[in-house]
Formats: sequence, structure tokens, C-alpha cells
Amino acid sequence: MRRLPMLALLLIVGGVVAAAEVATPTVFAPGTISGPDDEGAAAFTPDGSAVYFMRSVGDDGSIFESHRSGTRWSTPRTAAFSGHWRDLDPAMAPDGSYLVFVSNRPASGDGAPIDAVRGTRRTPGHGMNLWRVARQGSGWGSPVRLPDAVNSCSMSFAPSVAADGSLYYIGCAPDDSLHLKRAALRDGHYQAPELVALGGADAQIRDPAVAPDQSFMVVSVQRAPKQAYRLAIAFATPQGWSAPQDLGDAVNEGTHAMGAQLGPDHRTLYFYSDRRVSGETADWNRQGDNIWQVSLAPWLEQRRTRP
Repeated sequence: MRRLPMLALLLIVGGVVAAAEVATPTVFAPGTISGPDDEGAAAFTPDGSAVYFMRSVGDDGSIFESHRSGTRWSTPRTAAFSGHWRDLDPAMAPDGSYLVFVSNRPASGDGAPIDAVRGTRRTPGHGMNLWRVARQGSGWGSPVRLPDAVNSCSMSFAPSVAADGSLYYIGCAPDDSLHLKRAALRDGHYQAPELVALGGADAQIRDPAVAPDQSFMVVSVQRAPKQAYRLAIAFATPQGWSAPQDLGDAVNEGTHAMGAQLGPDHRTLYFYSDRRVSGETADWNRQGDNIWQVSLAPWLEQRRTRP
């Protein structure tokens, strides 16, 4: 059997990956990026030299950036386009030309932050719309709110960008439920979003991370109220998306595993979780969410070799 990266032994049984000794996820940049606050949603430039991620303290959140030199990451600083509003969920376009993120900033850029509205419930300042900021040289331009067709309500979040510009995200369905959606990009304009059928009626889908070629995506799935959100992978088929395949307990440790993003190699998964490293007493390991990484090689190899 050919040895796969990060695996001691791989078995494929009945179409499900089973590993006798699969390496567990590792903390990404502990003490530098993963710290004592809540971190998540690691979006990399295509060459892997920079990462943009969200960092939250209480109800406030901003997007930070860090740059790699060799194997070390620089001390994170607030991204130039962030720091004033509640900004979350950065997602890099595969070619690195722009970044999509979530913000509660008002559409005009001035005034009060937008509220989150679900039915008759209103949460002041916690609205979420999708914004896009373009790369300009070594910096960034001014953020632009995506059109109302995409931001059809005050709860649009968790974007992921495919190579053709298609935008996957969580937004409002006609019945006001939150649903996985896809908005195609044609001639520079987003088309009317469509609902993406993924999982059964009982599955709550969050935080898609789509492959650039849209051949697979990783999502967080909640099967019942109050159950943990667990990472799962789904593959594109001629009949639509396959049923999400749970990534297993070795990956889904802790009370949640969310915020999936693909690394520059499109085979390494980054996500956030409150799981802990046993025996580690450093500040970054004591509380809150950290960013974790794990190889998707077992599941991608399974798909490649399936008859």
C-alpha cells in the first residue's frame, strides 16, 4: 500500500475512510496566530506567503494578517481594510486578486452597524453582509458591498470563492431559514443565487470551503439541535453533490469544528475549534478557538482511486 502523507495506515472499507492511525490535526502557528483570543477562517494568498484570519475578543472581531518568512509567521496586525467594524470570515479568491469577507458595516460605509434580523428577532449591530476588497499592488483597495441579490438579508456569511468566481456562502432561503447558496459570476456580475442541495432535510450546513474546480467542498454539519457541528466532505457528481462524509472523531474533537478553509495546496484543511492539546499549558491552549490544520489526502485519495 502506498503511504499517504500524514498517515501511518489507511484502509478503505465500504467507501468510507477508516484509519488505524491517522495523524490528528495540529495547531497552526501556536502562540503567534493561534493565541489566547478566538481565531478562525484562515485565508491564504496563492503562494502561501500571507494569511488573513479573523480574531475575536468578546463580540468584537477584526481581520488580521500575518506574513511568512521561512517557517515563521510575523506578529499579526490588523488588515488595512478592517479594524473599525465587526469583520469576519475572510475568503481569498484562488488567484489572489480579491478577498471576500463578512462585515456589519452599513452599505454606505457611514452610520450605525447593521442589525441581524431573523423573523421578529433583532440583534443590534450583529448583521452580516458580504463585502469584496480588491488587491492593489502590495495593498488593498476600498471594500465594496456585494449586491442585494447576494446580500438578500442581514445574515449572509461564510463565503468561499471558486476559480470561476462562483461564490458559495450561507444566506437566507425564501422561508427565512439559513441555507447554503451559490451565486455564479458572469461578465463581472453575480447572478441570482441558487440554493445548493447538500445533506438531508435534517442537516444544518455551515461554513463551506469549496475546491477551486468545485470538485469537492468541506462543510460543517449539525444533524440535530444542540449537537456539535462536525466537518464533512462532499464531492461533485453528475447527479449533484454527494452526501457529506464525516471526517471522523480524530478531526472533529472538541465542541465544534467550523470555519473550513483550504490552504494554498487545496489539500490541507484549516478550521477552527476549541479542542485542546493534551498536556500543553501555553496561553494559546487554555481557552477559546484556535486554528487547526489537517491533510485531506485520505479522502481525496479515496475518491481518486474509487472504481
